Amino acid sequence: MSQYGETERNFKYLNCYMPRVDARDKTTGQACYAADLDFPEMLVAGALYSPYASAKVINIDTTKAEALPGVAAVMTFRDLKKPFSWGYYCYMTDRIRYEGDAVAIVAAEDEQSLKAALAAIKVEYEPLTPVLTIEEALAPDAPLVHEGNPDCVGNIWSHATAFVRKGDVDEAFKGCDRIVERVYTTGNVEHAYFETETAVAVPEKSGRMTVYTGCANPFFGRRWIADACGLPRSKARLVQTTVGGSFGGKEELSGLVTGRAAMLAQKTGRPVKYVTSREESIRCSTKRHPFRVEYKVGVNLDGKLQAVECRITENCGAYHMHEWMSFRTKIHAAGAYNIPNVKVDVRGVFTNTVTSGAMRGYGSPQSIFAVEQLYEEVAKEIGMDSLAFKKLNLLKQGDTHPCGQIMKNEIILPEMIEQICKKTDYERKHSEYEQQTGSIRKGIGLSLCHRGCGLGGESPDNSACLVTVHDDGTVMCNVGLVEVGQGLMTAYTQILAEALCVDTSLITVNRVDTDTVVDSGITAASRCTVMGAQSVQRAGEQMKALLIETAAHKMFHAPVEMVELRDGFFRLIGVPDAMIPWHAVCECHHWTGGQGGVLAWYNAPAVIFDTEKGSGDGFPTYTYSVVVSEVEVDTDTGDVKVCKVTSAHDCGNVINPQTVIGQINGGVAMGMGFALLEDLGMRNGHIMNANLDKYVIASSLDMPQIEPMLFECDDPTGTYGAKSMGEPATEVVASSIVNALRNALQMEIKHIPVNKVKIYEMLHRQEEARK
Repeated sequence: MSQYGETERNFKYLNCYMPRVDARDKTTGQACYAADLDFPEMLVAGALYSPYASAKVINIDTTKAEALPGVAAVMTFRDLKKPFSWGYYCYMTDRIRYEGDAVAIVAAEDEQSLKAALAAIKVEYEPLTPVLTIEEALAPDAPLVHEGNPDCVGNIWSHATAFVRKGDVDEAFKGCDRIVERVYTTGNVEHAYFETETAVAVPEKSGRMTVYTGCANPFFGRRWIADACGLPRSKARLVQTTVGGSFGGKEELSGLVTGRAAMLAQKTGRPVKYVTSREESIRCSTKRHPFRVEYKVGVNLDGKLQAVECRITENCGAYHMHEWMSFRTKIHAAGAYNIPNVKVDVRGVFTNTVTSGAMRGYGSPQSIFAVEQLYEEVAKEIGMDSLAFKKLNLLKQGDTHPCGQIMKNEIILPEMIEQICKKTDYERKHSEYEQQTGSIRKGIGLSLCHRGCGLGGESPDNSACLVTVHDDGTVMCNVGLVEVGQGLMTAYTQILAEALCVDTSLITVNRVDTDTVVDSGITAASRCTVMGAQSVQRAGEQMKALLIETAAHKMFHAPVEMVELRDGFFRLIGVPDAMIPWHAVCECHHWTGGQGGVLAWYNAPAVIFDTEKGSGDGFPTYTYSVVVSEVEVDTDTGDVKVCKVTSAHDCGNVINPQTVIGQINGGVAMGMGFALLEDLGMRNGHIMNANLDKYVIASSLDMPQIEPMLFECDDPTGTYGAKSMGEPATEVVASSIVNALRNALQMEIKHIPVNKVKIYEMLHRQEEARK
């Protein structure tokens, strides 16, 4: 284990800074987003939404809208062949389950005609009693959000139920010195990407449909096109445009917009552009799941954890597309600790609120907030320093994970904790701040976590890469995974350069076109470098072997084992002056009939979790994070200033340090929002803060000093030893900030976000209790 830069690593194009390949286009405004596209005779499109969280459509009249000048098409749920899309959402519906459900869509010549048409549609509703909270959803007499759905037991979605069993918690509790019980809750969080969901559908005379859009999974997008238009997949094509942010959100609403645009293009025979407004995006798109987390913990007075029982209930909102959401939650629910007896139950419930889905962590940030607050309280109950308590119970190499997995790979958490505490002077500050009495109080908090790399036991983790070498020596790379702003094209350029032993300037990584590359799954789970790039490495190595064979047999007339590729030259080993430049071998390879490209496929090692027993392997390997946050709190007003965040991460092997640091900076901003700021203002199922003037996110003015600490270790699992970084950068930040608040205020915080009003109210109640 070492910090980045302390140990020399034997790479030429990896483990070093490279400017982002898309930097120039994005900084000069040349990047092409879907909304920038124009086609001859193109129409604009939009949707009409329900004013109710739960209702039935009694009647809908579109005749006035259809008669307006400039209106090309009006479609309602009556035009659909089936009630639900392939992803279980509704393109349009007569049974409203949340305010993001559409009842009609319109294509028109211009924005003015579109708005007039949507306003002219007359809809008669029968309002129904909405189910708005987890508690209401679980009530015995609760209205059903999805009546008649065989996959639901009441409002509990059976596909979202999951569990872990290790040892016997009931027996273990009997012998514990202390039992601690707590309940923690979290709220919705909006992705707040700059680019709202947009699609441009272009019909072809042959019946094919092409859609240009920025989404997280082009092949899911192709499914939306085929599903909406009743086409085979071979007649549906999705072309990826530049993505203006995703963080897990460019999927469900992106798919609906893609499908709706395709339907209107099919009906009119003309290109259709559908751009969602900011309000539409916030009201309709998925959010981070609100959680209710109930813990019961058994501990002995020596500080050793004996048993953890946990029940997590997730608010799915009105719809849900993925069964994976509960898998990661159950694996990480007890934290990165060695606990002999564990019982975890996870369930998801439907409500008539905004839908929940993937967002940077997908079930981990909520449970990390809860479990790290929990162990602070457990330590307090037995009179032990919380840092010492956590260090005592940390998972170590060779231990059995709470899910039952033997931890075979290196775990560097103890060293990371030691170094970050030394850098931040954590222990002195933490002890000193506990004694404060003034109105301005400082606080310091430490939280830690682990994260399974890739998809693990959630689903198969595979990818495809096509590498083509041209006769002039330039290289094309087509991969089925998507650049969504995280720097993936740059990482793939570096990885392919390393595999091919060729300069990065010769490599172009193309955006995804579903006609030209094989389905490689979703850009999610921080998998695209650690697992997805395995196919890039393989394709590069295989292509390199073919070129070495050409150089050996057709140019050097020597055995293959006598030729190496180094620094852009093919060299005859042992003969210093015998070398041929890269481009000359590429030209010879082409004109002598050499294989010009390689399609490589990668399947991650099978991860077996026994769902019947609730035990097994969660992920092929794990990455580890420790974050220390420092805050100042004004107890007269409740104002919180995050002063500094020191963020330490186990990166395995750093591919590009600047990209990692960029992820950390963005992760801190998102973690601050999760902890302190971001609130949709839900009222009776309606989002009141449906624009960025009311929905408050951390801005540049709010950002603290950020000090990243990049740690490296020798873990062979990921591509060239890399580990996941996108989601770990944000997962533990909120918890560390809340721990800093509790250090400053000497009070427990059980719900986030905790804004200045809530802090002021808690302080007021604390003062009243003292009186």
